[in-house]
Order: sequence, then C-alpha cells, then structure tokens
Amino acid sequence: MPRKIDLTDPENPEWTEADFVRGQAASTLPAAVIDAFPRTARRVRGAQKAPTKTPVSLRLDADVVAYFKATGPGWQTRINDVLSKVARS
Repeated sequence: MPRKIDLTDPENPEWTEADFVRGQAASTLPAAVIDAFPRTARRVRGAQKAPTKTPVSLRLDADVVAYFKATGPGWQTRINDVLSKVARS
C-alpha cells in the first residue's frame, strides 16, 4: 500500500478565497513596487484591434520551424501568413 505523504506546510498555508481576491488587486502592492514596474503594474489591455486568433497546438517538422525562426522575431506570424495564403487559394 502506498505511503501517504503530508504536504501541508504551516509556514505556507493553503490560500482561501479572500487570499485570492486580495492577491489579484494591484492596489495591495506597495507604491515602491508599482513604481518599479510602471509598464506592467498599471497597464490594462485595451480592446482588441484585430479579429481574435484561435490558439492551437501544432506539430511541425524541425526544419520548418528552424527556417522560420532563423528569419527573426515574428516567425509565428509569418507561418500564419503562409498558411493563410494556402487556405485562401
């Protein structure tokens, strides 16, 4: 019979609902922390300008990925552009 392991940690108790609510509020951070990360702590994403894309998991040949990655940043967008051209033809 497998041995049961106690994973509780008195110094790190399980979070309650109140802990999660408190943890999601940026205003609970000290001002020094918010000031240290001005572009991330206060940033709110606006409305999406382009139609929403669908996240997928896709397996590609290693040489295909290497080819597009070698073209630099934006390689996933370039793969999307190539696939879009094929799909529309």
